Amino acid sequence: MPSGSTLPRRALGRQLRKLRERSGFTAAAASRIAETSPQTYGRLEDGRITKVTDMLLNTLANAYRATDSERRLLLALAQEIRTSAATGGGWWRAYADSLATNFDHYLSLEDAADWVTSWQTTLVPGLLQTREYRRAITWATSHDTPAEEVDHMLDMAAKRQAMLDQRDFRFEALLAEGVLHYQVGNPQIMATQIQTLVNRSERVEIRIVPFRAKNPSGLIASPFVLFSFPPLLTSKLQEPPVAYVEGLAGDLYLEREAEVKRFSREAECIRQVALPRSASRELMLKALKEWQP
Repeated sequence: MPSGSTLPRRALGRQLRKLRERSGFTAAAASRIAETSPQTYGRLEDGRITKVTDMLLNTLANAYRATDSERRLLLALAQEIRTSAATGGGWWRAYADSLATNFDHYLSLEDAADWVTSWQTTLVPGLLQTREYRRAITWATSHDTPAEEVDHMLDMAAKRQAMLDQRDFRFEALLAEGVLHYQVGNPQIMATQIQTLVNRSERVEIRIVPFRAKNPSGLIASPFVLFSFPPLLTSKLQEPPVAYVEGLAGDLYLEREAEVKRFSREAECIRQVALPRSASRELMLKALKEWQP
């Protein structure tokens, strides 16, 4: 029987672990509540293949005192698992109008990853965006969004950026030089954004692929993000990486080993033509002067 995408299973496991730890239950106690073995329950939290029923999830939700929205999320993820298994896909495509919940798999992967590589050709990656830079993007792409909702989105984005200060999290930003020159908002917004990149470059790996890069192989690739993860908590097995590509029709998450390796190889090609960190910093400072009055 096809297993389908691992994404909803992994997301469900993380949600169950979060609820269990919040409620103070050990994994052994949770396995007794679920009337299953500790090994089977461990597989559930690790997001590995195991049978998941709505009855089981409701039982655990009751024990963990989950809110109505948390319970609906668990059941929606279980439905995604069944749908993915039925289609037999090795990857999972998330269309904004087809999700049963507001659950964001991208943020879930970002939160679980210990190493994220982002290749961007036109825009600064989300984790490095200033508030006003992101606001300008939001207004340009979703101009009908109420101001209160935009502010809420910006607050959430700011909280995500705290990940950059975590010692066990590595963020690698590979940027085409055009990112420094495409105007988002106004010149002041751009100047502040590039100054932020300069400041962040002291701790975050930010490397620029210059316009005159000798080898264009990496530049052929569209923007993508690679997520790498630490070993699973229960089994200690290595959690497989995921590649993400954003599109107008939906977001594409690639999980098959051969497909992810293609993106890993492309990232390595880009690293080979990107400037060292010190030279990238100098290029950012040069762009900063051009945006300043």
